[in-house]
Amino acid sequence: MSPDQVNLGLLVVRVALGATMFAHGYNHIYRGGKIKGTAGWFASLGMKPGIFHAWLASVTELAAGAALMLGLLTPFAAGALMGTLLVAFITNHRKAGFFVFRRPTEGWEYIMNLVAALFAVACVGPGEWSLDNAIDFSPHNWWALVIALVVGVGGAAATLVTFWRPPAPKPAES
Repeated sequence: MSPDQVNLGLLVVRVALGATMFAHGYNHIYRGGKIKGTAGWFASLGMKPGIFHAWLASVTELAAGAALMLGLLTPFAAGALMGTLLVAFITNHRKAGFFVFRRPTEGWEYIMNLVAALFAVACVGPGEWSLDNAIDFSPHNWWALVIALVVGVGGAAATLVTFWRPPAPKPAES
């Protein structure tokens, strides 16, 4: 396999992942219920204060999504996006089952695939067609994966322990 094939594949994956997450952050701020609606939804999931977490998740998705598309500080970008997705998994998707089309909330198949792809990018690195390569930022070995996991899993765990207060279950009707 030629290096150009590998670099093209990494570029396509990075841009697709980054654009998806960037669009997600944009949607939280500017579409639907806008940031106020996102804040209310986050608060209803137990992320307190909702407005803080709406902005935190949205700005993270915008900044890290753009960085991933550019291949800039890739392990940090991949980790930040993994962190937001892991928080979404724990607070909203994990009890809904596997399939994303399940209602009232979506299942976790979509989250799983995004996290797996981000993990893969953290393992392999952004490729030569990246700003990381242009600026000679190269922890793209096991350290890149460690950085991504510390940022992602560590950040998600710290966020959940510090701010997540799940709503009490509704009593069963008799």
